[in-house]
Amino acid sequence: MWPDREYRRDHEVTRPAFWLSDEPVTGELWSKLQAEHPYSGLWPLLLDESAQPWAAGQVAPEPVSEILVYDPAMFMAEVWADMIEPRLRYGDDFEDLAPFGKYCPGLAPRGEQMATPNVVADWYASQLGDGSTTLLGLVAARRSADALAVMGWQGALNHNQWTAPLASVVRSWEERFGVRLVRVGFNTLEFSVAAPPRGHEHALHVAAEHWAFCPDTITQGAGTLEAYAQEIAGRNAWSFWWD
Repeated sequence: MWPDREYRRDHEVTRPAFWLSDEPVTGELWSKLQAEHPYSGLWPLLLDESAQPWAAGQVAPEPVSEILVYDPAMFMAEVWADMIEPRLRYGDDFEDLAPFGKYCPGLAPRGEQMATPNVVADWYASQLGDGSTTLLGLVAARRSADALAVMGWQGALNHNQWTAPLASVVRSWEERFGVRLVRVGFNTLEFSVAAPPRGHEHALHVAAEHWAFCPDTITQGAGTLEAYAQEIAGRNAWSFWWD
């Protein structure tokens, strides 16, 4: 699949973004391709919803080298400050962000691995890929986090203009929580999690990271970090969507 040259003119089009299957696939096929990733160099992705925007080329690939430009902790702090600043002018009490409020807590400690990341990813793919509507994408990426930039996913445009900083956060999650990117939608991401937070305090800290990564998941979902932390504690899957 080649990016549409008219979709994002600020990106130079020099290569295909990814390969797209003609037919829906199952989670079983995803697992077989994931096992071959060390040899093929192709990371499999279940592509949610319909062929749009995939077949239309509504993607804007970014160089993998751009991911290294961003530090996940600094990105989180900058996003936190940007989202807090307008609320400060109105005397917001920040109850939804308790106990952190207007102060970014930084990155959470790593989790304790419950199983190997690839095993958990296979399990999650089996839950998501029923073979009826989910297409398959193959992305030439060394790791699942990089696939976001390589394929040029644009689902968070209302939150962040570039994909590379989000990919840098996902790289950090891969290392700290055994995360693997399994399914991608027009404005959604689905991750398997091999080392999720288990205690409430740890989950609360991770919830703060999720708010900086994708505020809509919390503000239009659980409503508060406290409530969201209860949802993700011990769970082996993280889902995000941007409005």
